Amino acid sequence: MTKAFRLLVALTPALVLSAGCNAAGDDMVQPAQDGWEMVWSDEFDTDTIDRSKWDFDINCWGGGNNERQCYTDSLRNAAIVDGVLVITALKEESKGPALPLHMRAEADDPDATATKPYSSARMVTRGKASWKYGKFEVRAKLPQGQGTWPAIWMLPEGDAYGGWAKSGEIDILEAVNLGVECAAEKGCEEGGENTILGTLHFGGAWPDNDFASTEISYPAVLDREFHTYGVIWGEGIFVWTVDGKPFATKRAEDWFTTKSDDPNAPFDKPFHLILNLAIGGGLPEERALGGVDESGFPKTMEVDWVRVWQCGEDRDKGTACILGRDE
Repeated sequence: MTKAFRLLVALTPALVLSAGCNAAGDDMVQPAQDGWEMVWSDEFDTDTIDRSKWDFDINCWGGGNNERQCYTDSLRNAAIVDGVLVITALKEESKGPALPLHMRAEADDPDATATKPYSSARMVTRGKASWKYGKFEVRAKLPQGQGTWPAIWMLPEGDAYGGWAKSGEIDILEAVNLGVECAAEKGCEEGGENTILGTLHFGGAWPDNDFASTEISYPAVLDREFHTYGVIWGEGIFVWTVDGKPFATKRAEDWFTTKSDDPNAPFDKPFHLILNLAIGGGLPEERALGGVDESGFPKTMEVDWVRVWQCGEDRDKGTACILGRDE
């Protein structure tokens, strides 16, 4: 999920990925299929969310993007139902801390509260599990509607290079306004908005932050079925996938941090996973029909499983399972 002060991706035509066909550009890499060892997973096959694996961010900050929800740890916003994690955004007045926990210590009023018109959940593995390099996949069913903003992403476990975006951000999957029908000049595809995005954030602190992003048109996302969203990350390389097919590649020359001359920085430190469903905010509200459609709530993001692998013979760099030993 893009954080505070994101520079919005230009509304250029999305690349199209269809069955058996990779999107053009981005110096596409076809990662190896073997050599991976699973090191962490959650199949959501228990009655309740495993708190040894997940924590909850609880605040009404709005992500720095003017999002309209409060995040809670209520069972009404996140629960396991028939072996599936269901994150639910409700249209209801919700009140909570005005700031995230890490920002409260330096705030003028650390106990300040805020009220928002929606509630939802943001689940994190921070403090419980983080990884440097690996293959990360999430099988999920995404919500539709103007103003919806589901995200599968990663933040650094420690801000080794400084605050956002100096220490980086990895967006495995973002989608906004899925299914919305609007004019082509507004960026919608025929049959309904079906763009998915994979993005890195890096550089300096705002306004010196930067990003590298690829967005593709993926009509299958509108079939209201589960799809698998992933990123494969090794030293100096990222490959984004959807349903096992690569659609974007970024290399070390595509990113930087103002706090280090190392070409791999800031993506050379452990990152943790985040699952959330936001309502409103800069990215969805400036696209398609604009704003938030208040009808059709509740909205749900369903997650069948989350799995993490690392390269068995090359955990230090991970590239042997991406590029092969000869590269």
